[in-house]
Amino acid sequence: MANRWILSPAFDLTFFVGPAVLPALAAFLFPSLREAGAPLPLWGWVVCVLLIDVSHVYSSLYRTYFDLEEVKRRPLLYTLAPLLCFLAGVGLFLAGGQELFWRVLAYAAVYHFIRQQYGFIALYDYRQGRPDPLDMRIDRWTIYAATLGPIIYWHTHMPRSFQWFVPGDFVDLTDLPIWPTTTVVVLVIYGVFLHRQVRHWIDRRQVFTGRIAIVAATSFTWWTGIVLFDSDLTFTVTNTLAHGIPYIALIWVYGWRRWTGAARDGLLHALAKPAALPLFLGVLFLIAYCEEALWDWLVWQEHAGLFGESFLSYAEASRWLWLFVPLLTVPQATHYVLDAYIWRFDGSNPGLRQYVYGDRD
Repeated sequence: MANRWILSPAFDLTFFVGPAVLPALAAFLFPSLREAGAPLPLWGWVVCVLLIDVSHVYSSLYRTYFDLEEVKRRPLLYTLAPLLCFLAGVGLFLAGGQELFWRVLAYAAVYHFIRQQYGFIALYDYRQGRPDPLDMRIDRWTIYAATLGPIIYWHTHMPRSFQWFVPGDFVDLTDLPIWPTTTVVVLVIYGVFLHRQVRHWIDRRQVFTGRIAIVAATSFTWWTGIVLFDSDLTFTVTNTLAHGIPYIALIWVYGWRRWTGAARDGLLHALAKPAALPLFLGVLFLIAYCEEALWDWLVWQEHAGLFGESFLSYAEASRWLWLFVPLLTVPQATHYVLDAYIWRFDGSNPGLRQYVYGDRD
């Protein structure tokens, strides 16, 4: 039987599935994690936001800007992406202020999070060989049901005790009677997906473990973190860990397979070794800390105990938010843009199948 895993059953279940299942399960087991209205504690912010969410954004550097061969292959993309993101951010901020800026960025983030979950299903579909087009379409709509379903619930059941970025970044649709229809559509899509998996078993005795695991884990964490519990801590833990840890793990797998060849040399070759994992992560944590320090000094000014006092007063910093906020979101927005290109199996990324799966294109 062909290998059904990206690296191994233990690795995949621990780093691709576990980060979605375990935080949601913890919310059921420990009431303190789902306390309604409780603010996100500092430790939760440091672990979930700084060490996981922000760090996962910078992990894509190993796949892009740290890889000089990759940059030379697509110089226009890697030059224009951050520049256009910055200019678009400034334009949004000047046109509609912080409300418009954060709203657009929030919906871009939601789209990015949803597409990552579909991307992981696609990875397991391609792992089986040539993916069935019908399966791919059903998988896509099932991921939409698992993610957009909770997002629609959020929009139609405001206010919640949490927000994506800032209060008010989502449009309030509470007065629209769309949730009952959404529920029916979601259940139908889940039924079609389940029927398809049963037919695979009955007809060919096939069980697509990775596909089923990603759908189940995504459904569990999104419905738990957004719908079942109205808790900032539960939402943050389920949202950031389920998204950030699998991405960092995939980047590490990619780098390990790309940079461990005997002919390779340099820093990336050294960081790709399992023994260098603390350094691999340490680079990300350091960059993430520096970014969050800038955010705190220039925008939020909320964690002086962690980053030190700002060199600007709040009033002085407020006059420059139109510049500071778009500039500081460039790494995040660029990450969203580049992710639409760097994981494609359409021939535009030579060697990608080898580096992700360990076999030849």
